[in-house]
Amino acid sequence: MTGDLVVPDAARGVVVFAHGSGSGRLSPRNRYVAEVLNKAGLGTLLFDLLTPEEEADRANVFDIGLLAGRLLERTEELRGNEEAAGLPIGYFGASTGAAAALWAAAEPDNRIAAIVSRGGRPDLAGKRLAAVRAPTLLIVGGRDPIVIDLNEEAQRHLSAEHRLTVVPGATHLFEEPGALESVAEHARDWFTTYFNVP
Repeated sequence: MTGDLVVPDAARGVVVFAHGSGSGRLSPRNRYVAEVLNKAGLGTLLFDLLTPEEEADRANVFDIGLLAGRLLERTEELRGNEEAAGLPIGYFGASTGAAAALWAAAEPDNRIAAIVSRGGRPDLAGKRLAAVRAPTLLIVGGRDPIVIDLNEEAQRHLSAEHRLTVVPGATHLFEEPGALESVAEHARDWFTTYFNVP
């Protein structure tokens, strides 16, 4: 399997990361969140949604159908992986990656236990939002007003259980002291809760 897969002993589930534009599996923000999840007994898979050549074409970065397709491919590979077989799967998406996660989770045959969006653009998943069945946590920074508005609008189209959490004082990349730690803690608690639901 391509990407960086970590499955702790007695893992309760595996979280697949879908990075945003201009980012990748080596994103320090996503790697930090992954480490927090690993310490909580959750597996993680970080991979690149696009090749460097594909990323050079900016149209690909916003082709949510293409990104979701890549995410679905990795999800199927993960289900066939011996380390992760039978474990619940969740998605952690950032920016455009959040739209890809929601788009992929809306596929009828793709059983996803939970989704977390960090500074995401769920609005880019469009009409597919209504078909998402997984409990979804939308995390946005308190100083990211445009993205707050977009997430509030997306909420109106989500029929699955969902919550919008605003991290006070945080901007879009959650670079402020304590902001990313807050994101990681919210994500850990969300996945831990819903990975335990049959």
